[in-house]
Amino acid sequence: MKIAITTSGKNLDAPVDPRVGRAKSFVIYDTDSGKWSVLDNAQNLNAAQGAGIQAATSVVKAGAEAVLTGNCGPKAFATLSAGKVKVYTAVSGTVREAVERFLSGTLQPAAQASVGEHSGMGL
Repeated sequence: MKIAITTSGKNLDAPVDPRVGRAKSFVIYDTDSGKWSVLDNAQNLNAAQGAGIQAATSVVKAGAEAVLTGNCGPKAFATLSAGKVKVYTAVSGTVREAVERFLSGTLQPAAQASVGEHSGMGL
């Protein structure tokens, strides 16, 4: 299974980014092999609008079945849900720690977006 973790860095020791749409990048982690890669999200960092939808679309296209993040806005959440991607919010720490919590089963998927549409966080 592939999972996507929002991050401001480019490795497993980077911090989890609290945003989906304006995260600098995503670490795409394969839970079966332990291999990972980085999906750049730079095109959405300064987008006037639609950052959440575009970032979520990229995650779906990358084949992820779950997203681990701090928060997720309604448009990104709807796009991910439509792509059959589960969203796990309130995730913090490093990417490595987030993966470990996911693998241990301590994270629960969110039933809805964790923030409103225009929270100012670019989610």
